[in-house]
Amino acid sequence: MNKFIIKISILTLLAFYPASSLAAENGDTFRQLELFGDIFEKVRKLYVEETNDKELIESAINGMLQSLDPHSSYLNKDSYSDMKVQTRGEFGGLGIEVTMEQGFVRVVSPIDNTPAARAGLETDDFITHLDGKPVLGINLAEAVDMMRGRVGSDIKLTIRRKGKDPFDVIITRAIIQIQSVRGHAEDKIGYLRITSFNEKTYSGLSREITKIKKELGNKMNGLVLDLRRNPGGLLNQAIKVSDAFLERGEIVSTRGRNNKNSKRFNAKPGDLINGLPMVVLINGGSASASEIVAGALQDHRRAVIMGTQSFGKGSVQTIMPISGHGAMRLTTASYFTPSGRSIQKTGVTPDIEVQQVKIEPSSQTDRLREKDLRNARDGDNSTVKNSNRPIVKSIKNGDYQLNRAIDLLKGISLYSVSNK
Repeated sequence: MNKFIIKISILTLLAFYPASSLAAENGDTFRQLELFGDIFEKVRKLYVEETNDKELIESAINGMLQSLDPHSSYLNKDSYSDMKVQTRGEFGGLGIEVTMEQGFVRVVSPIDNTPAARAGLETDDFITHLDGKPVLGINLAEAVDMMRGRVGSDIKLTIRRKGKDPFDVIITRAIIQIQSVRGHAEDKIGYLRITSFNEKTYSGLSREITKIKKELGNKMNGLVLDLRRNPGGLLNQAIKVSDAFLERGEIVSTRGRNNKNSKRFNAKPGDLINGLPMVVLINGGSASASEIVAGALQDHRRAVIMGTQSFGKGSVQTIMPISGHGAMRLTTASYFTPSGRSIQKTGVTPDIEVQQVKIEPSSQTDRLREKDLRNARDGDNSTVKNSNRPIVKSIKNGDYQLNRAIDLLKGISLYSVSNK
């Protein structure tokens, strides 16, 4: 590509500009685009090392978009493909959560009912080779890309496991569902963790709630919705998740550059947990779609928001595919909670602020109590015990914020029972 071709490309681009706009700007746009062509040509000829035209232009486009805000960017074909995998919620792969450690891929956890789990991979296994090629020297993204592939194709993993000699495992790739929602029952309290908002989030939420309700029946006293460290995702899924717990009213509104494009999204009748009390956990890693859910439930007083201040991303990005290339992610609107709040840069403020702390048993011995005193009177055994009162106690899972959320819901249940 020479300077003449670059200028022809610029003229082609300018052909799409309205003539009135060009006239009003007195040719400034043309001069600036010509400046880009001149600098591009000098870099190609004079930079200390040989450059790649494609990479230079992609970097220039990315620089333009990222100068607008941190969330606008250019996605090349590979990045665009990866993004679609994440939002679609499924891909061809092995079914393991991994990280990088000591230069090798360490298995964090095999996902249930996936090829990796069926092949016997275990937490803390180290993958040292992929199809005979050493993992040492490549990054995690490259390793993950090698493990993904066509459904039905095989890959050989060399595993190093504590207490055993290295061994090979051949695994056949299958369709892996990204499970963005996990749930379980904790002592009459439902717990749901949403890690991201992809195309399968609402269906996963509905499935997990059904499972919890089946286990607890009418003994369910409340629900904890954990959105901590959830970076967001699809707007429509955030709306569906919010709607799952609201009977009516606005969920979120979006406003773009043109007021005609403003939109309001409202809840439809129906609450998946029939009005049971809720606590939503958030922290500094809760962003975008997570903040839409937290903000909607907070404004409608449907849930108590607990934890720490959320991230503060109050903008909406639109993905625009570019024919023959990748796609452009462009910020096209701001969103507002039902009360009209913009959380851009401020985030959602929790109703009850709870910092995450490490729980450790106290070394202090128990204080002397009445029952320990000499000649202490016995209690009046004729007192009727209220066996219906729930016992409030923290769950020993080391998660202080979650413990506080569950204790709050138990306290609400205790108050409700006491007033019946």
